[in-house]
Amino acid sequence: MSAILSFGESRPGYDVPVLNEREARAAAGILLLLSVIAAINAALLENFLPMRLVVTLFFVDFALRVLVNPRFAPSLVLARLIVGNQQPEFTGAPQKRFAWSLGLGLAAAVMVMIWGFNIAGPWLMAACMVCMALLYLEAVFGICVGCKLYPLVMRRAVSHCPGGVCAMKPRRDPMTRARKAEVAVLLAVLLGIAALIPVVATMEPPARPGAATTPATAPAPLSITAPGPGE
Repeated sequence: MSAILSFGESRPGYDVPVLNEREARAAAGILLLLSVIAAINAALLENFLPMRLVVTLFFVDFALRVLVNPRFAPSLVLARLIVGNQQPEFTGAPQKRFAWSLGLGLAAAVMVMIWGFNIAGPWLMAACMVCMALLYLEAVFGICVGCKLYPLVMRRAVSHCPGGVCAMKPRRDPMTRARKAEVAVLLAVLLGIAALIPVVATMEPPARPGAATTPATAPAPLSITAPGPGE
């Protein structure tokens, strides 16, 4: 029973239980994809069926992670099947449990709104946007916001962070530094895109192939007049 109700695994050379960061990031990507699909259906099509299903899956998934064992969370199981042949990257379990507990609380709040009160408004969309932003940061950049909050809230040091951030020396490898010229190119591109906004805003929508011809441009129908008497 203790093996089932546990969080993280003990590995030689690690002073705390650890998790596989590759699985965590893959699971975050899976939940992010489902959340985007649900949000698009809710916002554009007013179809809340995917939203209800994804919110329920999100809540059950994080409840299993935090209260039972991350090994049984559906998103992590699927992620394990996808990235199981990759070399694991171990990360400390304590800060992950804290971060996922925050995710569970957010999922519970959304469950109350969409199932308990059956409401869909700014608060629901804001909570969903926060969830998607957190999932995006973890899946794409490997940034766990809850893990960053762990030492501030719990007043405990963290160890075994993804990418070795916890033990990284103050002077980073030169390859990881962004030079001034590179930052200048980034800013120039962003400013150029921003300058295009008023131009693009005045453009007409692109024509869709196969769209029906508007009445103003449609050719006038041919009228055939029957010949009268004596013609």
